[in-house]
Formats: sequence, structure tokens, C-alpha cells
Amino acid sequence: MKRNIYVDFGYLVILAATYGAVMVLGMLVAPVVFHANDYVVALDIDHYNAGIIMGEIFHRFSLWTYTLAFVVLAYEGMMYKNGQRDKYIFVSASLVVFTSLMFSGVYSPRILQMQSMGAEATQSDTFANLHLASEIDFKILAFSLFVLFIRRLMLMKI
Repeated sequence: MKRNIYVDFGYLVILAATYGAVMVLGMLVAPVVFHANDYVVALDIDHYNAGIIMGEIFHRFSLWTYTLAFVVLAYEGMMYKNGQRDKYIFVSASLVVFTSLMFSGVYSPRILQMQSMGAEATQSDTFANLHLASEIDFKILAFSLFVLFIRRLMLMKI
């Protein structure tokens, strides 16, 4: 039984850490990278190159989101099998898995591919729509992680 407590605690830590990473990347890292010229005097970086840096950061984070999707599927599958069923957990866990895989498998690679085509490709409507969709996906991921973490915490209290 003690092992189960450690598994539950580890799962909550993974959810909370990922939520924190999503918030830090979206609210702190991206604005600093895209406004780096405001902070460093001798740095002259254009929006395209800032996007390349940000793309690499998100590419590396997407490797973590693959892991997150697997962990959520495994843990929530185990809980479902043990009879701990909850509609809020089901919906939020499904959204976490879906948005994680969309971010890692669709948005990140396509944005990097368009960036590799040059600055002109990143100024197209296609890129703008793809980038907007990835931002929405990232916000849904953050919200779903928050709901899943809170609901799991509530059920562990009972």
C-alpha cells in the first residue's frame, strides 16, 4: 500500500511540474526571448531568429509532453481499472493526452519545418494560423493539467 502512495505523489508532482513548465514557457520565456533586444544592449536579434530559439525550446519541451501523455494514460488507465472513475478526470486526462500529442506530434514539428523554409514562410497566413492553434492548444493543456491535478488531489483526500 505504501508504494501506491508514492506512485500517487509522483503522479501529482509530474502534473504540477508540467503545469508549472507550461506557465513558465508561455508567460515568462516567450516574452523574454521575443523582446531580448530590450534586455541586452549589444544583442541585435530579429523576430525570425527569436522564433528559431523559441522553436528549439518548445521542441525540447515536446519530448517531455510525449512522456506526460504516456504517464497520464498509464496512471489514469490503472485508476480506471481499479474502479476510480470520475467524469472530470476522464475529460481532463483525455484533453491532457490529446493536447500533449498535438503539441508534440503536430504543432512543434510543423512550426519547425516552416521555420526551416526561411523567414518568408513564417510571415504567411498558414504559419500565423498554425501558431495561433498551437497557442490555443497550449492554453487548453495548461487548463486541463490544472483541472486534472485539482480533481486527483480532491479524490485522494477522500
